[in-house]
Amino acid sequence: MTLAQAPLLVNGATHSAQTFRQMIKDLSHGSEGVTEATDLKVTPLPVPGGGVQVADGSAVIRGKASTWQGSYTAYNIGAATVPIAPTGATPRSDLIVLRVQDPEFEGGLDPATDAINFFDVIPNVSSTMSSAPKGVTGVALARVDLPASTGTVTAGMIRDVRRVANPRRERTLYTAYPSKLTKAWKDDDKWHDWPPEARWQIPVPDWATKLILTITLAGLRMDFDSLYGRLQPVFGTIEGQDTIVDDNQGKVVRRSTAVVADTITLPASYRGTTQTLYMQAKMSKDWKGDLGVDGGTSIIADIEFTEGPV
Repeated sequence: MTLAQAPLLVNGATHSAQTFRQMIKDLSHGSEGVTEATDLKVTPLPVPGGGVQVADGSAVIRGKASTWQGSYTAYNIGAATVPIAPTGATPRSDLIVLRVQDPEFEGGLDPATDAINFFDVIPNVSSTMSSAPKGVTGVALARVDLPASTGTVTAGMIRDVRRVANPRRERTLYTAYPSKLTKAWKDDDKWHDWPPEARWQIPVPDWATKLILTITLAGLRMDFDSLYGRLQPVFGTIEGQDTIVDDNQGKVVRRSTAVVADTITLPASYRGTTQTLYMQAKMSKDWKGDLGVDGGTSIIADIEFTEGPV
């Protein structure tokens, strides 16, 4: 193996298709899949029938025929219809793949007249298959699990198997430092917004599909009596997972650390907006102790947005 000539981009040089494919591979970090969360989603036809439709979008496809084949890009504009054959007496699973068949490595297509990239239906695959078969240069978009004697594809038969080639992530820490004592003291088994300092305005990226959040209350104060309660994060209107605070040390003033955390699937309407993140407390009516925050308390919200198929 010798060093390929010429490197991109040099005036006067001739650059092969392989050079550009290697550039795509490098820029995509060797990954493959759809470009963004909504790209190339497979859904039933507007009037369900013997096929599906593939939405707008693009993808990176890594070559499988050669170690140094590189990667391809392909894109779809408008809804593309993909026919699905009906089943007979037995059920069948078909895999829908965005495929590239480069005649430099396989097949006999003519790039001047033939479609080199196309939506392919690979029939009779395993009912758990989620990626293109070994050796196939393509990315899997969906698996269609058809019952016996069926010619109409409905939403319940489509399993989304897309992967985002290079999913984006964004992580930010938010902090709050109470300056005076405030308590969660209403022992009524009802949720109340608390503490007032644990409230932040969070901008949601327009590509985000999930939120992973962790809120730590360090130096959480407990007093007056033993207590039992719950803490909960709220993002926009979505209530997160509860964390129990259970302490039986009586009337003495003591401190502890509490952590609440959850992974939230974001509604499409949240993307590109700003949502409020805050805390709630619910204290048991059977215990009279109080939770408190004060100048000895630090509150840290660890917020991470991630991208995945939707």
